[in-house]
Amino acid sequence: MDARPPRKIALVQQGIWETPLESMPLACGYLKAAALADDRIRRKADLRIFNFKGGATAPSMAFELFRDGPPDVLACSVLGWNQRTFGALAETFKQLAPGGWAVFGGTHVAHQAERVFALCPGVDVVVNCEGEFAFRDLLTARLDGVPPTELGHVTGISYRDRTGAVRTTPERPRIDDLELIPSPFLTGAIDLTDADGRFRYDVALMESNRGCPYKCAFCFWGGAVGQKVRAFSRERLRAELELFAGHKVHTIVLCDANFGMLRSDLDFVEDMIEVRDRFGYPRALETSWAKNKSKLFYEIVRRMKRAGLKSSFTLALQTLDDETLGHMDRRNMKVNEWEELTSWLGDEGIDCYAELIWGAPGETPESFMAGYDRLADRVTRIAVYPMLLLPNTRYSERKADYGIVSVRGDRDDFEYVLATGWVSFAENQRMHRFLFWARVVAEMAVLRHVWHGLRRLAGIRQSAVLKSLDSWFGEADDPSAEPMREAMRSAVFGAGDFGAGVAFLYTDPAAKRLLRRWWTERMTPLLPPEAAPVIEDDVPLRPADDAAGGRRRRAGGGDRRRARRGLPRAARRAARPRRAGDHRRAAGRGDSGSAARPRHHRPVLPGARGDRGQLHQPRDHRPLPRNAPGGDHRERRGGRRRLVSLSLRHRPRPRISTPGSSCREGAEIRPDQGSVTSRPGRPHPRKPVPRTTLSGVQSTYRHHPRR
Repeated sequence: MDARPPRKIALVQQGIWETPLESMPLACGYLKAAALADDRIRRKADLRIFNFKGGATAPSMAFELFRDGPPDVLACSVLGWNQRTFGALAETFKQLAPGGWAVFGGTHVAHQAERVFALCPGVDVVVNCEGEFAFRDLLTARLDGVPPTELGHVTGISYRDRTGAVRTTPERPRIDDLELIPSPFLTGAIDLTDADGRFRYDVALMESNRGCPYKCAFCFWGGAVGQKVRAFSRERLRAELELFAGHKVHTIVLCDANFGMLRSDLDFVEDMIEVRDRFGYPRALETSWAKNKSKLFYEIVRRMKRAGLKSSFTLALQTLDDETLGHMDRRNMKVNEWEELTSWLGDEGIDCYAELIWGAPGETPESFMAGYDRLADRVTRIAVYPMLLLPNTRYSERKADYGIVSVRGDRDDFEYVLATGWVSFAENQRMHRFLFWARVVAEMAVLRHVWHGLRRLAGIRQSAVLKSLDSWFGEADDPSAEPMREAMRSAVFGAGDFGAGVAFLYTDPAAKRLLRRWWTERMTPLLPPEAAPVIEDDVPLRPADDAAGGRRRRAGGGDRRRARRGLPRAARRAARPRRAGDHRRAAGRGDSGSAARPRHHRPVLPGARGDRGQLHQPRDHRPLPRNAPGGDHRERRGGRRRLVSLSLRHRPRPRISTPGSSCREGAEIRPDQGSVTSRPGRPHPRKPVPRTTLSGVQSTYRHHPRR
């Protein structure tokens, strides 16, 4: 009998965000579960997952990994945000264990062996395929005493032979039968609870299928683009849902590329609802929805709404420009289809948000602004992201054809686009300033009350307002504006911390004063006299409470009523004061009191859902300071004044952190919702949801009773 101790195998994963709770190490969980299914590996190897948060440094990881001695195999799940860190860990590992194996896998390094070996000389093997069975074969070779320079029999990998030449073995077929992969949850490969027995992760990550039929030029989703979609069995997924329900997991995040495309997706939703009704959990589902919405998608959404199963719905349009869509090789929804979809979601009382990418070949500042404003007419929130070149994508492989000039990040391994054949350096820099304001102000709903009124009553587009903010803050002589200018400068080209800008607007006492001054100097002169009282009444920047009784003065109330008489009927109805409880009667319209919004346009206030305005919020949060930009919206009911929390005082306070996420590269976590209450001190039940994430910002929302 072999008396040697088991081989130590370290599986390393790092999320992108620094979060209070861990991100679930799903990739390493699959590797561990598949390896332990082999009897010999289970007996002769000790596999341990090291799961690091986004803020962990290379030295702190090294202490954790190597303090009890180096492992025999260091296996890292590599993505763009952690390749440099893991490369440094591999170098340290080789100093401690020259005979050990360092194995890299993941979409960012697959098929990139020449570059990886040049940048990270400590790496021995790069996995180019789905890793479960390739990694199992590598561990078997390690147990057999095969040197890392003689791995030609293992398919789907790249390694260096004895001469140092890079060798790539034949391609490994995709795993057609996903049931061959053991569940990392049902097998216990992933530890689900902490020392106190509580679920240790922010959300539960699952896969119901793998593969994506599309081949978008900017995407390399799981290395399975342009592939047949393969699904896990309904029985397995049901068992996993019941396991998570037993741990009271609030939110399931499906790492699928096109949820709502397969009939099995409806089965998953039905099972999730049944499990929720039986155990009380899970209560929310987040995923990347199918790009082209079929009848099945509408059936799934209706079923979720009837059952009260929460979710966010994304229009992953990326661009509305026809030429750019052609270069993307993207089968996008037709314009009339996405517009009809937003109307349908609005009629169903369901909020949605849209995604746009700036900097794709074919896009110009003019075409992007036109698309942005068209979307702003239909959806309450637009997430805008700068173009990043990912390995193995057509954009990356044909940079010269598109005139792309890029630079590698200094803290990550992404390529940031500086110019294309359609956009100069200077134009791109101006657009990144616009992206800053779009993300910090519009996406974070700072001026959510006024967008529709400005469009309908004053003819001012949302992009024009954001450009005005950029111009004013750039020229302002007030020293208090310097933190915002610094945040804007650092965020150009997506390499800075957008959280600094969000934190300033929500927590700095000077923010409200600066915004009020900007509005007075730049926006008020643009407003038609007859519409100004209506629009400005909804601006959450009114003067502070008077000394008499702490109440805000409602300047121009009579003018406001007289101005409404001259407006069209629909505009008068949308602009009239809202009564406490109107959000309930609106049957899910989520109206936040903004001026002149047609019925099918749902709300600026992110998050009023269903016919009760119910909320979903996360667990750990603090109330917003009273000096945050905003104010109370006072209404009359029963002859007395009441407060309806439509201002930033009761908006969620953002929590700022360093970059990181539990999502795989190329995926985005969906935004959660805000709050509407009509009875101070009597909030709706707290319900956790996934955080909204953008580059450098983590924003979590929680309602708090009046203090």
